[in-house]
Amino acid sequence: MLRSPNARPPGSLEPGPPPESATAPWRHRLHTIIFEADTPAGRAFDIALIGAIVLSVVVVIAESVSGSSSRVGKVLFAAEWALTVLFTVEYIARLAAVRRPLAYATSFFGIVDLLAILPAYAGIFFAGGQYFLVVRVLRLLRIFRIFKLAHFLSQANVLTAALRASRIKIAVFLFTVLTLVVIIGALMYVIEGAEHGFTSIPMGMYWAVVTLTTVGYGDVAPATNLGRFVASLVMILGYGIIAVPTGIVTTELVNAARRPEEVSGQACPTCAAEGHRAGARFCYACGNAM
Repeated sequence: MLRSPNARPPGSLEPGPPPESATAPWRHRLHTIIFEADTPAGRAFDIALIGAIVLSVVVVIAESVSGSSSRVGKVLFAAEWALTVLFTVEYIARLAAVRRPLAYATSFFGIVDLLAILPAYAGIFFAGGQYFLVVRVLRLLRIFRIFKLAHFLSQANVLTAALRASRIKIAVFLFTVLTLVVIIGALMYVIEGAEHGFTSIPMGMYWAVVTLTTVGYGDVAPATNLGRFVASLVMILGYGIIAVPTGIVTTELVNAARRPEEVSGQACPTCAAEGHRAGARFCYACGNAM
């Protein structure tokens, strides 16, 4: 019988290749600190991270205020880049702490963590790009896991499930509204004309959107009696349109609340997915053992 040159002889005590599920000690330790909030080290890391996130958002907002002295501006600029380097190192550490870095990089929090550092580097090439660093405030969503607010996490899952269940109904509703906007815009263009500010059908559609949503900027308004009559009907229709998506989502919220699920704060060591059921033994995203 032919034997592979890499095969071990029978009875050999030489260890074989490590299983795929095995985790290096340094990676396990890094994952515990970065992703787990149930340990003292992990909780201290997360609290320090929240402080850095809040500080970075405050720095970006303060930097946009005009009238700051050049000395203050230099301090804010230095603080912004120091925090950016810190978040960059943290992002790389998060990728290194999981067995499947690509799975984490394409997850919700992975994308948020990447967007938290990209605007700073984009600001080197595009003026004003660094002000999009306020997206870092999204990283504060981790506060529910850090402080073990599992009840809030379960309610967030209820809201997500309700929005997911009502997405088709809302899509049909939005298509209907878009159809009404096109019809009303064309109608007002014919009735009012360019002499009253309705210079085109798109301008009429803009007025229809503003009126249907009950915003009413007032920059364009009908001047003829027929146009005002149509506008009155559109305003009344707008109140009814606002109530439709509210009713759809409310119904799905009631249905989702009838089957609540307790959520743990544990993150998957392979793909860093969060939001698992309490007591889950396997990750819902990648299927690996927790």
